[in-house]
Amino acid sequence: MEPVSIYIHIPFCKQKCFYCDFNSYSGKEPLMDTYVDMLIKEIELYRHKLSKYMVKTIFIGGGTPSLLNNECITKIIDALKKNCNIEMNAEISIEVNPGTVNKEKLELYYDLGINRLSIGLQSCYNETLKLIGRIHSYEDYLRNVREAREVGFTNINTDLIFALPGQTVDQWIHCLSELIKLKIPHISTYSLIIEEETPFYTWVEEKKIAQQDEDTDLKMYEEGIRFLRNSGYKHYEISNFALPDYECRHNINYWLNGEYIGFGAGAHSNVNKVRYSNINDITGYMLSLKDNRLPIMEEIKTTLNDEISETMFLGLRLLEGIDISDFKRRFGKTPQDIYGDILLELKEKKLIAYDNEVIKLTESGLVLSNIVFQQLLLD
Repeated sequence: MEPVSIYIHIPFCKQKCFYCDFNSYSGKEPLMDTYVDMLIKEIELYRHKLSKYMVKTIFIGGGTPSLLNNECITKIIDALKKNCNIEMNAEISIEVNPGTVNKEKLELYYDLGINRLSIGLQSCYNETLKLIGRIHSYEDYLRNVREAREVGFTNINTDLIFALPGQTVDQWIHCLSELIKLKIPHISTYSLIIEEETPFYTWVEEKKIAQQDEDTDLKMYEEGIRFLRNSGYKHYEISNFALPDYECRHNINYWLNGEYIGFGAGAHSNVNKVRYSNINDITGYMLSLKDNRLPIMEEIKTTLNDEISETMFLGLRLLEGIDISDFKRRFGKTPQDIYGDILLELKEKKLIAYDNEVIKLTESGLVLSNIVFQQLLLD
């Protein structure tokens, strides 16, 4: 059986964060039970397709999956077990937010076979959490980490955001040091991007808050990398750091341009050289399934050039880079055969490095990765 990853999207939030433009909604909790029923129906409609695959990883994301009650989470996991071939040691992750999870829920997750938690902290300063629209305190996070470990979880990720309004480099390093003291085995760090149609975008336009300057943003990124590496963490992807053996297998499959199937409103899939996405709107998604129709909004056949481009710029996100022999097995040619002078130019600019075995971003390339990726898009 071919390997595949599964993503489950839970689009509900208790409160929408002020910077967030994800497909998530607050104030729609009354729809949760029906949504889960339709989600399960979607999984069942894919049963025949799923029978051909071995599920290596499952990621329940959002939104805020931990906002769901125990019955809903149980129904989702049971539906996956019933309709999928799940590998014995599959990585099964769930995103949780402090303020929406307690020890009872964590015990249930662990008993259901969920073996990885991804906790959305974002900052260890309570005033900053309030500024960005989070509903929790740092103390809530500390309690959840303690409870998760008491239950039996060892594989825990924590998300942090840098370049927040008013944030200093010292404050950023302090937040990282707090996680290191807690021995959190996986840390994801993301630079704040001010997206349109978010409160932050409006507030920046109205000069109510100030966006961080590029120099400070870059310094936080570089200082964070240095600090985490010196603390024993492997910088294995542009934004991700892990202690040995705690890399996120689900996300690595994305970066290796592997196959995945997404369930839920707005979820994306990549199977059999076809990429498709579901209806974003919760109500539209549910109505489609009530009519026994798959909730697919868009379907695009992946061309060879698309697949090559995606394999290159996704693979270069990994610091180990692209294995040239694996690439040649997949496409019949090496990256040098396909890109030629483009790779030479990027190498001369010291944005990438390569030999006969691997192509990878340099330290400068990490910072300017978007420029590199743009050069690798094939017509």
